[in-house]
Amino acid sequence: MGIDRKSIEEKYKWNIDEMYQSSQDMEADIQSVKNLIEELKSYKGKLGESKESLYNVLKKSEEASRKLQNLYVYTNMKKHEDTRINENQGKATKIDMLATDLSMATSYMVPEIIAMDDNKLQEFLKDENLKFYKKHIDDILRVKPHTLSEKEEEILAAASELSGVPENVYEIFSFADLKFPEIKGEDGELIRITHGNYSTLLKSKNERVRKDAFEALYSTYEEYKNTFASTLYGGIKSEIFYAKMRNYKSALEGSLFQDDISVDVYNNLIAAVDENLDTLNKYVDIRKKYLNIDEMHMYDLYVPITSNFDMKITYEEAKEIILKALKPLGEEYLSIVQKAFDERWIDVYENEGKQGGAYSWGSYDSAPYILMSYKDDLNSLFTLIHELGHSMHSYYSRNNQEYLYSSYKIFVAEVASTLNELLLVNYLLENSNSKEERIYLLNYYLEQFRTTVYRQTMFAEFEKITHETVESGEPLTADEFNKIYYDLNKKYYGKSCIVDKQIELEWARIPHFYSNFYVYKYSTGFCAASALSQGILEDGKSAVDKYINFLKSGGSEYPLEQLRAAGVDMEKKEAVEDALKIFAELVYKLDEEYSN
Repeated sequence: MGIDRKSIEEKYKWNIDEMYQSSQDMEADIQSVKNLIEELKSYKGKLGESKESLYNVLKKSEEASRKLQNLYVYTNMKKHEDTRINENQGKATKIDMLATDLSMATSYMVPEIIAMDDNKLQEFLKDENLKFYKKHIDDILRVKPHTLSEKEEEILAAASELSGVPENVYEIFSFADLKFPEIKGEDGELIRITHGNYSTLLKSKNERVRKDAFEALYSTYEEYKNTFASTLYGGIKSEIFYAKMRNYKSALEGSLFQDDISVDVYNNLIAAVDENLDTLNKYVDIRKKYLNIDEMHMYDLYVPITSNFDMKITYEEAKEIILKALKPLGEEYLSIVQKAFDERWIDVYENEGKQGGAYSWGSYDSAPYILMSYKDDLNSLFTLIHELGHSMHSYYSRNNQEYLYSSYKIFVAEVASTLNELLLVNYLLENSNSKEERIYLLNYYLEQFRTTVYRQTMFAEFEKITHETVESGEPLTADEFNKIYYDLNKKYYGKSCIVDKQIELEWARIPHFYSNFYVYKYSTGFCAASALSQGILEDGKSAVDKYINFLKSGGSEYPLEQLRAAGVDMEKKEAVEDALKIFAELVYKLDEEYSN
């Protein structure tokens, strides 16, 4: 039995109830959104009549969206506190339906704006009130080739709720219904595997524990593989359908278009990583030497390579370390991090029914909250500083941009989080007290690189192959998913690892596959962050100022432009290759430490 949420001290739980202190407050916002929806409907067919009509619709749509965001964020975060509580699931579903209503009520906006005479529209935009919306309008006009008729847009808006069904099924099934077996721990005690403790079990020094956890977990996924396959296939079909309806060449192009990212960026990433798989396998071979084992299995990939060094870090210690590690970013940045600790932005510990994983989330009007399951280990320290990077990005964006331009694109989101991690690595290595600690930290950093750049790129390849397969008219069952995933693991690790058959099922436990073409951004973000963190450590204030301006820019520019202004060009393959060179250098250092 897991920990009951009520038994956790308040100081370790996020204060999201500040968003809505009563059900009456929620109902007031729901009613307000409903009223705005009715008002917005009344402007249908009238956007081109006058600049006043255009302004009123844009303003009221923005107001409705902002209130809805508060409702959506709050109800979903309440659901994530304990996914077993049906009442919270019901509230979240109710807001999902309201979101669909708003989407349907405003579905005429984009087609009408696109259909307006360009000269007339540009004249409208000279109006003092409408000037603010120019970039927003330009973004709309950018999607003109991918916008349908008013009726078709209305139909797609009405069906949008259905597109989220596969992801919702996955979440509920995985986190609320799916139960894993018990295994014997290092001391012989029975431990039930959970999403939260599985990664810890794979780091056990006891090979039997690692193997048992690995086999027990995947025996469960094997039992339900057809359910997961059908769910994922449905998600892929949905993504392809929407891309096709909107006249994109592929689901990949449709997804990347939103961030104004060329397909070349995605393909360059995969190509650069594929060309550097030998370095990955060299690293795995070095791990094999450190662990003193003849064969490296997939369940051995995560165990720390030091035999007599274990870094235990309490949550309170983690907070102190983070404030020291982030010192290069300046006093203002540190003061906001302190605010996150003091004002309870963070839901710290795991409890029964709590959503697995970790995220930073919030609305424009709330704190940028963090959900995680802290475990008193180095991995948790890195998770915390990672999510704080996201929260800081959100904080700076929301405090320096109006609501409409405050949301930054996912493509740049991983930069802020990864940069924090890299500064932490630098701090810990500089302050290491022994050879064992240096080895431990080097291994940890290399693992971050392996699991972020290499692993997420492998995921990106899996997504590309599966989508292209379905786009070519071929269906995908559990067997096909298994084969594609197993072959990729063979390609990445086959020169240094026994690629255990059970790994073919890992695709079934990866939630990111339900957010199409998302994971590659972890890889590109890591590479961009590598360049920016080096600049901050070498150049100091000038680089910090550019970086803080990047955080403040929110969604006011497109991602590639934002990164160029900060000091890195992600359209060039070299940006990925430079990061891979850093990995190669650190692999060499680890080998040196072993030899000395």
